[in-house]
Amino acid sequence: MNRKRIVNVNPLALCCIVLSFAVVNTQAQDLNIGSMIQPIPMSAKFISDTSYIWGGTLVKSHIDQKYHLFYSRWPRRYGMSAWVTSSEVAHAVSDSPFGPFKFKDIALPHRGAEYWDGMYTHNPTVHFFNGKYYLYYVGNFGDGKITSPQLNWTHRNNQRIGVAIADDPNGPWKRFDKPIIDISSDTTAHDAQMVANPSVTQMPDGRFLMVYKAVARKKPQPFGGPVVHLTAIADRPEGPFLKQNKPVFTVEDVDFPAEDPFVWYQDNCYYAIVKDMKGSFTNAGRSLVLFYSFDGLDWKLAKHPLVSDLNIKWADGSTQKLEALERPQLFFENGKLVALLCAVNETQGHSYNVQIPLK
Repeated sequence: MNRKRIVNVNPLALCCIVLSFAVVNTQAQDLNIGSMIQPIPMSAKFISDTSYIWGGTLVKSHIDQKYHLFYSRWPRRYGMSAWVTSSEVAHAVSDSPFGPFKFKDIALPHRGAEYWDGMYTHNPTVHFFNGKYYLYYVGNFGDGKITSPQLNWTHRNNQRIGVAIADDPNGPWKRFDKPIIDISSDTTAHDAQMVANPSVTQMPDGRFLMVYKAVARKKPQPFGGPVVHLTAIADRPEGPFLKQNKPVFTVEDVDFPAEDPFVWYQDNCYYAIVKDMKGSFTNAGRSLVLFYSFDGLDWKLAKHPLVSDLNIKWADGSTQKLEALERPQLFFENGKLVALLCAVNETQGHSYNVQIPLK
């Protein structure tokens, strides 16, 4: 005789579970990064007369208690599009997250065409995990020809994702002979052509979530496409990462809706600030927008999606309209949001980084 198993559910426990989920959902809906943005002091404008400056990421050292900025740079004389052949990840230091920062060294220099990342390092993001510093970045190799104002498509399509590890943000940084995210061998895959722009956060169960940019081979070459974002999960910050192969931040019938996500976990929820390439997510046009997720794999647009349009405010009271505000990254100190870091193009070919205070 079949017997149905009767499970007694504690009504109070069930109520607590439902209430807890409601609180988490409310927190996710209420986060409004745009309302936290404050005017930018001039000391937080990191610029160079000789180099293009791009994509800053910030960490405070537990050793010297200073603030360490890692960023991309390449010679201005080569032109803006030479980022794809000539970028290198550099390192600057300050006593404040809002600068002024002083150049110290090249964290990830060119090391030769025989390496997967030997001719270019770009778009870093730095984290402190389990007592070590992890510098995730993009590398490539190719013929080395500077073709500005056009891209060198060989170098662009040879982009792969790697990580360097150090005990101290002053280095030395240990690099690896292989990328931690490579293109898929399946020519129909979402990431069959190139991978780039990683963002990583630690999950509540101790694992590590990566979101990265991927380009398929389904559209005409050399650009390829569609351009999407994928997730991958690892037990350790250096991998191996297991690809989940489900595109996120997508828009129907739009081949390149988003770029440059920065992901993090707080208050039992995942968040991502993403560059809205074409105004697909808000009516603000090209801008920075906020997404949230309860599992890191299924993402939804936040209740307060607009983080910033292309206007920034300076501490002197002036407002400036930019050509580009990209590569968003957040800096936390003692668990609190302190700054939003962005790469800026005032006009084409005039780039720098800013650290925007958050209240």
